Amino acid sequence: MPRVSGDAGVSEVPIVGHLTGFVDELRARGIVVGPSSLIDSARAMEVLDLLDRRSLREGLAATLISDQMHRRVFDTVFDLWFPLGTGARTTVTDLPRTSDGGVDVEAMRQMVAEMLADDEAAADGRLDQMIALIVDEFGRYDSTRGEAFSAYQALSTVNPQTLIARIAAAMAGGGDDDGAVGDRPGTDPMYRRAARARASDLRAAIESETQRRMAGRNGRDRVADYAVPPLPENINFLSAGANDLAEIRRTIGPLARLLASKLETRRRRAHRGAVDVRKTLRASMSTGGVPIELSHRRPRPGRPELVVICDVSGSVAGFSQFTLRLVYALRQQFSKVRVFAFVDTVDEVTDFFDRGADDEDFGASMHRMITTARISTRDGHSDYGNMLKGFVEEYGESLTHRGALLILGDARTNYHDPRLGALRELTDRARHAYWLNPEARRNWGTGDSAATEYAEVIEMFECRNATQLGRAIADLLPV
Repeated sequence: MPRVSGDAGVSEVPIVGHLTGFVDELRARGIVVGPSSLIDSARAMEVLDLLDRRSLREGLAATLISDQMHRRVFDTVFDLWFPLGTGARTTVTDLPRTSDGGVDVEAMRQMVAEMLADDEAAADGRLDQMIALIVDEFGRYDSTRGEAFSAYQALSTVNPQTLIARIAAAMAGGGDDDGAVGDRPGTDPMYRRAARARASDLRAAIESETQRRMAGRNGRDRVADYAVPPLPENINFLSAGANDLAEIRRTIGPLARLLASKLETRRRRAHRGAVDVRKTLRASMSTGGVPIELSHRRPRPGRPELVVICDVSGSVAGFSQFTLRLVYALRQQFSKVRVFAFVDTVDEVTDFFDRGADDEDFGASMHRMITTARISTRDGHSDYGNMLKGFVEEYGESLTHRGALLILGDARTNYHDPRLGALRELTDRARHAYWLNPEARRNWGTGDSAATEYAEVIEMFECRNATQLGRAIADLLPV
């Protein structure tokens, strides 16, 4: 039976066991892999060249993942379970040196840019060798446990973002057209887009090489604990960076379609109408007075109204923006959607979002709303109590027995009066009222959080990521 090297290259395991372990790791990371997919991947490995990592990667990806949003996690786990090898790599080139023997950083950056622009450099392995040299030279450091490697150190020296112009210029110089706008080569948008993509690939390759070296030193499992990113739908809203938020936004379309289907199914089931007691008893006469078949009243047509109040202060802006995008993707499921935003003062902002539905327009709408709406008139810090009081006074009539109220925020009042009475009045007016909180439940009621107090008045749910948010909306919103 074929065998492959295990952790640190010190043991060998049957390839079937190795594949099963790899799939178990994917499942542990949240990727759903069924038994049939595992069998398909094993059959694929029978016909693939196991020494060709690119073919092996693509073959396993095609059989094991069904959502391309999970590809980043898959690739990271693949690199740990099917590494190029262990230890330092053999190279036939060297980094450019100065007269005193040090690395000529500028010359090295130019060489890397030219390699990234040259497709043959990637095909013949020269680029991989250069990446290994960079990690060895700039990523190596001495830790308390001995030699270690840091992707941050290597990337800080190479700085892929600054290479975009050089890559574009090198790509333009290799074609029939100089790709110049004015006197600057490589400024054509086509070259710039390709250069940005290759700079991003360089960053990923340096991170992958660093992880490979650290896995050989510390073991695959320890490196996986910090190296494998969470799935986009499991990224914490409050700790997400700019790149993470972009990943989360790409989940909106698929999640909205899934939720729309669930809401429509619930609507069909719920709209049978209440039991008509008179008709049921009349029909039971044929069965001796035993109501075997229930008769239902004709359902009342119509879709519910939805009122959303969201905190758009800096601490929860990412969560509120994502939730608003999701709500607007589902707006056809409701007869009317009204949106109110606040920092310390509440204002209706529905008109800002009715103008555009696509991602770019929505981002512009958020910026326009934050800069022009009357949502901060006091000290600029979240004040839920003042918001609730103002909403009751100015917009209380927007809540009806046909609608639902959805409040988005972390309930951190900055020690202002929480005004529980105003919240109680709003929940009494609405048919359904829910509060979605992006903080972990264990943090509710700590510091300036009034979450535990508000939770006594309104149903509050933890929504730290897209998975929890989607579950809450599918289960809670009225139909």
